Amino acid sequence: MISRIDLRGAAFPEGGIDRDLLPRAELDVEAALEKVRPICDDVRHRGTAALIDYAHRFDGVTIERVRVPAEALRRALAELDPAVRAALEESIRRARLVHREQRRTDHTTQVVPGGTVTERWVPVERVGLYVPGGRSVYPSSVVMNVVPAQEAGVGSMAVASPPQAEFGGLPHPTILAACALLGVDEVYAAGGAQAVAMFAYGTEDCRPVSMVTGPGNIWVAAAKRLLKGRIGIDAEAGPTEIAILADATADPVHVAADLISQAEHDPLAASVLVTDSEELAAAVEKELEVQVGATKHVADRIAPALAGRQSGIVLVDGLEQGLAVVDAYAAEHLEIQTQDAAAVAARVRNAGAIFVGAYAPVSLGDYAAGSNHVLPTGGCACHSSGLSVQSFLRGIHVVDYTRDALAEIAGHVVTLAEAEDLPAHGAAVKARFDWKVPPSK
Repeated sequence: MISRIDLRGAAFPEGGIDRDLLPRAELDVEAALEKVRPICDDVRHRGTAALIDYAHRFDGVTIERVRVPAEALRRALAELDPAVRAALEESIRRARLVHREQRRTDHTTQVVPGGTVTERWVPVERVGLYVPGGRSVYPSSVVMNVVPAQEAGVGSMAVASPPQAEFGGLPHPTILAACALLGVDEVYAAGGAQAVAMFAYGTEDCRPVSMVTGPGNIWVAAAKRLLKGRIGIDAEAGPTEIAILADATADPVHVAADLISQAEHDPLAASVLVTDSEELAAAVEKELEVQVGATKHVADRIAPALAGRQSGIVLVDGLEQGLAVVDAYAAEHLEIQTQDAAAVAARVRNAGAIFVGAYAPVSLGDYAAGSNHVLPTGGCACHSSGLSVQSFLRGIHVVDYTRDALAEIAGHVVTLAEAEDLPAHGAAVKARFDWKVPPSK
């Protein structure tokens, strides 16, 4: 059901383990680019008409308009199961607690008397937030995208989610209800690359945005790559992944359940256990057989995900080698189920989010820990972060110098300009002093 990779006895080079030795899904975004390019161009030129055509072609629905009516949002919230509403409200409350603390404040540094540089944090003016559809329903992704944007002070935001035949061409009603709970009234029934193009170029109904965030399939990732520059993006999200660093103290029931929880998302989802305990590995393999047999979505998602090349049990010599492996893997979600888990977690450098100990499963972070579940995948956690308030803020330096403050440094500016063979740069300074530049101290 799940393969093993035995790295025991392997000598790791000084630079760390070769990432190609570790399980990883194949995701050819470059190949997808050529397929999404004509779709994006079509949306650019035909706008709403193209979106309606693609809803029929890709989603199997006939729609007359793309923007979701306000009445549909109100109705979805009114008809929402009270238990689901309570859970969403608590998820929103916790997410606000965490994300509100991330808001940056402006700071002014006095470089010299009369010379200051202020860093101002300004929110993106308008954002497009993508919420996936298809195999599952993700109202939690509405929360994870909207809350940090709101806490950053974004003034205008729109949500797109694929139209569903079951619901008359509207996005899933639970997604609509989550939007209504959060006060988002601009929602579009659009999915895939065409939704990203709608945000980037604008249509008759949707004004262009400055930034697009949110997870999606390979077509969404390819459209983000294609249109990056015209729009800012959070990341090119790939299939979800979990890595668990565990020792002999871990409970195999917990470990197996957590591996299955990620495999449930998609047949390309990655579930990786890194352990120095062969006994734990064997116990987890047995638990997987038991638990998978009693789980929904086995044939279409869980079994192929666990058996795929992207999943596996990696055997290592000890904790040090285990830490080297998980740092090289740079998981979207990393669980630490070891003795003294907090101390071990503090040593991890590369992960989208870290879940410490037996009672912080990834599922908690997916819904109600207060953390964000829009996280870097495919090893990108070695250089990128998850979605946060900072994702929606831009730092702007404001330079304010008096005449005397400029005079003090003018000589150095002219010298450096001439060293770079850019004499006009120096001349711009000289002009302010009748071409007489006092020597810099």
